[in-house]
Amino acid sequence: MSPDIENLYEVTETKATSTCPGCQLALPKTGGPRHAYLGASPECWALFGELLAREYSDPSYFAVHGLTVDAYAAQHPGREERRTIQSIHVHLAALCLALEHDVALNDLIAVRKRIADYFADRLVWLSPPGDPGGLNVTDVLQADSAEVHSALVRAWATSVWNAWTAHHDAVRKIAKAALD
Repeated sequence: MSPDIENLYEVTETKATSTCPGCQLALPKTGGPRHAYLGASPECWALFGELLAREYSDPSYFAVHGLTVDAYAAQHPGREERRTIQSIHVHLAALCLALEHDVALNDLIAVRKRIADYFADRLVWLSPPGDPGGLNVTDVLQADSAEVHSALVRAWATSVWNAWTAHHDAVRKIAKAALD
């Protein structure tokens, strides 16, 4: 057979991809579990699991764990329902306080709880931004040291917070009330 005819019979394998509804990341489709209410593809959710495993396995990586969770949750808000409404407010308020007011990450634990406990019935749906921010979980997974990891998590958190600019005033009010 001539080389041209052989090429006609070549089989090209293409892998199906999955686009995450939260961060818009396109990944090879693998399937698997997904979060109950966050809007993440199974593939993106698995990467987040890898990132959490890294943070839980090393205290120097864990130092920014709260910001990691806040950035991921705010970037993957899911559909409008009670849990997601609460989640968006809790995580965006934590991002606001950490990034704009330098509230210590450990102090944000109580703030998140206060919002969930005392403000839940007053929270309204915040429509997610069209652009989820320029960074995502894969960017942070590239870190080769705790210092780089921390810097990337902070940059990711900032990019997610900035993506929600249309709702900053509403989130700031809840964040301030949760501090008082």
